[in-house]
Amino acid sequence: MKKYIIKRLLLVIPMLFVISFIAFLLINFMPSDPAEVAIRINKIVPTEEAIASMRVELGLDKPFFIRYFNWLNNCLHLDFGVSYANTTRTVLSEITRCLPYTIKLSMLALIIVVCVSIPIGIFSAIYKNSIFDKIVRVLIFMGSSMPSYLVGIMLIYFLGVKFKMFPTSGARSFRHFILPAIALSLSEISTYARLIRSSVLDNLNENYVFYGKLRGLKNKSILFKHVFKNSLKSCMNAFGMSIAHLVAGAFIIENLFAIPGIGRLGVSAIFNRDYPIIQAYILLMGVMFVFCNLIVDIIQAFIDPRMKRGLIK
Repeated sequence: MKKYIIKRLLLVIPMLFVISFIAFLLINFMPSDPAEVAIRINKIVPTEEAIASMRVELGLDKPFFIRYFNWLNNCLHLDFGVSYANTTRTVLSEITRCLPYTIKLSMLALIIVVCVSIPIGIFSAIYKNSIFDKIVRVLIFMGSSMPSYLVGIMLIYFLGVKFKMFPTSGARSFRHFILPAIALSLSEISTYARLIRSSVLDNLNENYVFYGKLRGLKNKSILFKHVFKNSLKSCMNAFGMSIAHLVAGAFIIENLFAIPGIGRLGVSAIFNRDYPIIQAYILLMGVMFVFCNLIVDIIQAFIDPRMKRGLIK
């Protein structure tokens, strides 16, 4: 198991290197000159002298790989540069200002996903082909088909405007996060309910279930002590990555519900061509996906007895 964990940790280094290179490379493929963009955002006439001076100030006069390694070195010291749109604020300060709102929204959505998808998936598998199962499968199909922004608009209209149950914009209190969290979690609930149902059905047909019945174990004991545990193990990777999915996918919901999170910051940076924030956003999302995957793999290595015995490398 130790070899497996060390191997996974070593694989993270080249993956992070590739992500950082892609984040830096994408900005260099932009058709606009970053120096000219920085000048225009600050409402300065973009003369040739001003552009040349800005290129020197931003280090754009240096070769590509020198600029990349300088930027990478600064990122390792949490220096992502200064925002073009607001030169009085650094990129790091903008991220730290917006990130707590996204974390609150994503964690609430994750709680909803776990609390709803697991019971639905288990009972749908237990009562296979029943009316409950058929209704659940229809709802799962509908939930998977509907985009989050459409769900958000419907929630705003019915629960916000028509019945006035929840606020529809802002992030001043816990109630402001309820509708966005529901809209963000719906597609994930559909995905994981279907995944858990399939996993439980597969485990119910395993030999250890029949062996348990032959030994006289009760169905509840077999289900909750063995089937449920093994089903969650197979879904562990998917649940771990859902954290990254929720954070990365929050940009639509944050803009729809006017939540000042990291997703809204990224969209605003794209419209303003605020390249330092765009680079930091891409890098942050990539790093988050890598570390979520790493943490899930390490947790699985501890809970899976086959990995403890070295049967899986």
